[in-house]
Amino acid sequence: MIKGTLILGSSGQLGTDCMSVLPEAKGMDLPEIDIANRAQCLGKLDSLQPAVIVNCAAYTAVDACESDPVCWKVNAEGPKHLAEWAAATGAFLVHISTDYVFDGNKPLFEAYTETDKPAPLSEYGKSKLAGEVAVLGGGTAAAVLRTAWLYGAQGKNFLKTMLRLALQNPEREIRVVNDQFGSPTWSLTLARQVAAVIDARATGIFHATSEKYCSWFDLASRFLERMQIPHRISPCTTAEYPVPARRPQNSILENAALKRHSLNLFGDWEAELDAFVEKHRDSVMIEVKRLLK
Repeated sequence: MIKGTLILGSSGQLGTDCMSVLPEAKGMDLPEIDIANRAQCLGKLDSLQPAVIVNCAAYTAVDACESDPVCWKVNAEGPKHLAEWAAATGAFLVHISTDYVFDGNKPLFEAYTETDKPAPLSEYGKSKLAGEVAVLGGGTAAAVLRTAWLYGAQGKNFLKTMLRLALQNPEREIRVVNDQFGSPTWSLTLARQVAAVIDARATGIFHATSEKYCSWFDLASRFLERMQIPHRISPCTTAEYPVPARRPQNSILENAALKRHSLNLFGDWEAELDAFVEKHRDSVMIEVKRLLK
């Protein structure tokens, strides 16, 4: 019985950083707790009795979600089970959501605020929106943090993919989408933001991304430059890089609610990225090079 904070998805990109920021927390992953399985999930929570639940667990393979119904079990039914238990016990629930709940059709470069109406394009976005509705309608004290373009030292992410491609063949031209815009967000800063929301017991929807915005091409270019890796990179359009799931063109989120509560911890994305590289350059290089062997 832990009585304190339980972090679900604790070995993932964000979960690992949440564990470092909340060192007294207990972490769990599948199969130890299967949030999609109501009986198993509620039974495990009954045995642990956490006062706070941070749900970082999600099915995030966006393209696979288009054809895999498991995404709905994890992203929609799972949060519903957590909210049910939290409502019955008085636990505080923090749930991580996504920019994909929006269609991205808001004029560039206007940011989405928490009061904008969601309209997801993909199965991933639809399933995550259903999870939000379940959490906020579950009758418990809960916070939903929508983030975007997440990267960190742990797990897979866009930055590591760019690094792998550049290391594989420095002469190869890497083509990166230049007409989708968002705010790259360091998972460590998001973890600190989660801790601040827990401390304040702030409830409702919060956008939680770095300040300012860029394109995927801008992000890849700055990252590889800061990593001091030889590379050839060129911009392309979304139409030139077809994928199964439609992506929002405008994923820029404004942290209006965090600022209103005087809780916003995020800086500009460039400064956050530079700090990430300074802290993790060597470990990320070692990890990616090991994968190439």
